[in-house]
Amino acid sequence: MQAIKPSQDFKILMLPWLAHGHVSPYLELAKKLTEKNLHIFFCSTPANLVSIKTQIQNYNKKNSNNFANIELVELHLPELPDLPSHYHTTNGLPPHLMPTLKKAFDMSSPSFAEILNFLDPDLLIYDFLQPWAPALASRRNMPAVEFLSCSASMTSFYLHRQSKRGVMFPFPAIFLSDYEVCKFDNLLESSANEVKDSDRFRQCSDKSSNFVLLKTFSDIEDKYIDYLSVMLGKKILPVGSLVEDDKDANESQDHHDVIKWLNSKERCSVVFVSFGSEYFLSKEEIREIAHGLELSGVNFIWVIRFPVGEKMKIEEALPNGFLKRNEGKGMVIEGWAPQRAVLKSRRTGGFVSHCGWSSVMESMKFGVPIIAMPMHLDQPLNARLVEEVGVGLEVERDRNGTIRRDGLMKAIREVVMEKSGERVRNKAVEMRDKMRRGDDQEIEEVVQELVQLCRKENLQFNV
Repeated sequence: MQAIKPSQDFKILMLPWLAHGHVSPYLELAKKLTEKNLHIFFCSTPANLVSIKTQIQNYNKKNSNNFANIELVELHLPELPDLPSHYHTTNGLPPHLMPTLKKAFDMSSPSFAEILNFLDPDLLIYDFLQPWAPALASRRNMPAVEFLSCSASMTSFYLHRQSKRGVMFPFPAIFLSDYEVCKFDNLLESSANEVKDSDRFRQCSDKSSNFVLLKTFSDIEDKYIDYLSVMLGKKILPVGSLVEDDKDANESQDHHDVIKWLNSKERCSVVFVSFGSEYFLSKEEIREIAHGLELSGVNFIWVIRFPVGEKMKIEEALPNGFLKRNEGKGMVIEGWAPQRAVLKSRRTGGFVSHCGWSSVMESMKFGVPIIAMPMHLDQPLNARLVEEVGVGLEVERDRNGTIRRDGLMKAIREVVMEKSGERVRNKAVEMRDKMRRGDDQEIEEVVQELVQLCRKENLQFNV
């Protein structure tokens, strides 16, 4: 393909689903695209935008010499009786309100239509739950491209199970345990506004112009990318890991105490423990994880989150005396920690992770082996991919899927300390080097394809 450079007034409107795990990769893709001279309008609810506003302002200042930058655009959802505006995000959202949030998102389509009319972008990039968004773009003869921030292995497994029930997935490394099957099938059947999520997913993919963007890296998911392309009947374009690796960025400034404590430890002696922003551990899970960490004997930084509005002190959730017994050996933090800064540190030797896809990508990008402890949604399938690629080890559970302290202790010690874990540690470093070489190549192809798509719509570019 002949390289094409877009003109400086080329504008893209991006609309992610209202989850931090979607907003974050969309934002990183936006940054990559602005570096290629594209202007981005980033649209979400005020509840989501407030958390990234300062980050965007700093990013635009650093790139102030370019016309291309990122502008935040507020999308206002209706305030339903059970869903005030601070719940217009999945971050901290009580699980029973998820269908209500999806309903409110659907009801915002007239407001989004006004945004399209006012901004008049050249292209829409949208997520997997809002088929009304590409439909609105189509009415304006505007190309629209879906961007999925999940793995190719999970997405192809999802579509295979949806359309070929009873037929074995062709890649045996990716599977669900018996205790996970019911939860996953419920995911296929979940709905809002009398529309199943599985139907929304398919409609969004069908409406994507020519191809679908996917947050992945071809070296680790090549066969799954090919199978997904067959399942969707569209070309799949990997966009790379979308992990920010800016040496000038200092996300740890507000958590200097965490980094100072981390820097006091020996190389590869600390495990980072975090289960994402949308899964809340039960008291039983917290207790088993606490005992597993203590039994492992390693240093740890553990992030614990509670739902918005739930009043509980960390001391109350942990086993009696846990904090005192592990003083100096472990840090327990409520809410948030500078994950990338911790993973980039040479003191970090493992990541006890729920295997959300963004966390998997970050861990791989920084060469940190994964102790996989998937909880729900796509996480079990991501954990299987982690093991297949060789960069991590999944924690064994009992036959009912319950977390047990001995399983966690065993996995941590093998990955971080024991000779049997050398292959995982070496593979993590090998993958880090491979991803750093390949990310730029992936995004360059994406930009060329986006430009070619809009060129077919008679837009003006500098060639």
